[in-house]
Amino acid sequence: MKYRYTVTLRPDPETEGVFLAEVPALPGCHSWGRSREEAIANARDAILCVLRDMKASKEPIPQDVEHSEQEVAV
Repeated sequence: MKYRYTVTLRPDPETEGVFLAEVPALPGCHSWGRSREEAIANARDAILCVLRDMKASKEPIPQDVEHSEQEVAV
Protein backbone atom coordinates (compact mmCIF):
# COMPACT_ATOMS: atom_id res chain seq x y z
CA MET A 1 0.00 0.00 0.00
CA LYS A 2 1.25 3.48 -0.86
CA TYR A 3 1.01 6.30 1.63
CA ARG A 4 1.24 10.04 1.02
CA TYR A 5 2.23 12.47 3.75
CA THR A 6 2.55 16.22 3.85
CA VAL A 7 6.01 17.45 4.79
CA THR A 8 6.24 20.91 6.35
CA LEU A 9 9.51 22.70 5.57
CA ARG A 10 10.91 25.75 7.29
CA PRO A 11 14.33 27.35 7.59
CA ASP A 12 16.14 26.52 10.82
CA PRO A 13 16.08 29.74 12.87
CA GLU A 14 19.37 28.79 14.56
CA THR A 15 21.43 27.50 11.61
CA GLU A 16 21.68 29.39 8.33
CA GLY A 17 21.28 27.23 5.23
CA VAL A 18 19.48 24.39 6.99
CA PHE A 19 15.86 23.37 6.41
CA LEU A 20 13.76 21.54 8.99
CA ALA A 21 11.20 18.98 7.79
CA GLU A 22 8.25 17.77 9.87
CA VAL A 23 5.49 15.27 9.08
CA PRO A 24 2.39 16.48 10.97
CA ALA A 25 0.44 13.22 10.50
CA LEU A 26 3.26 11.26 12.18
CA PRO A 27 4.08 12.92 15.52
CA GLY A 28 7.79 12.88 16.23
CA CYS A 29 8.68 12.28 12.58
CA HIS A 30 11.06 15.00 11.48
CA SER A 31 14.38 15.52 9.76
CA TRP A 32 16.54 18.24 8.21
CA GLY A 33 18.75 18.98 5.24
CA ARG A 34 21.08 21.60 3.78
CA SER A 35 18.63 22.17 0.91
CA ARG A 36 14.87 21.80 0.50
CA GLU A 37 15.43 18.72 -1.66
CA GLU A 38 17.76 17.09 0.89
CA ALA A 39 15.32 17.82 3.74
CA ILE A 40 12.47 16.19 1.79
CA ALA A 41 14.61 13.15 0.92
CA ASN A 42 15.63 12.79 4.56
CA ALA A 43 11.98 13.16 5.63
CA ARG A 44 11.09 10.31 3.26
CA ASP A 45 13.66 8.10 5.03
CA ALA A 46 12.27 9.14 8.43
CA ILE A 47 8.71 8.32 7.29
CA LEU A 48 9.79 4.87 6.15
CA CYS A 49 11.45 4.20 9.53
CA VAL A 50 8.39 5.34 11.47
CA LEU A 51 6.03 3.28 9.31
CA ARG A 52 8.25 0.19 9.61
CA ASP A 53 8.26 0.53 13.41
CA MET A 54 4.50 1.10 13.53
CA LYS A 55 3.86 -1.97 11.38
CA ALA A 56 6.21 -4.09 13.55
CA SER A 57 4.32 -2.92 16.65
CA LYS A 58 0.97 -3.52 14.90
CA GLU A 59 0.01 0.11 15.47
CA PRO A 60 -2.57 1.65 13.14
CA ILE A 61 -0.98 3.65 10.33
CA PRO A 62 -2.30 7.23 10.32
CA GLN A 63 -3.41 8.74 7.06
CA ASP A 64 -2.48 12.29 6.14
CA VAL A 65 -5.51 14.54 6.55
CA GLU A 66 -4.20 17.44 4.50
CA HIS A 67 -2.36 17.55 1.23
CA SER A 68 -0.03 20.21 -0.07
CA GLU A 69 2.58 20.75 -2.75
CA GLN A 70 5.19 19.18 -0.44
CA GLU A 71 3.87 15.61 -0.42
CA VAL A 72 6.06 12.56 -0.07
CA ALA A 73 4.85 9.19 -1.35
CA VAL A 74 6.23 6.07 0.32
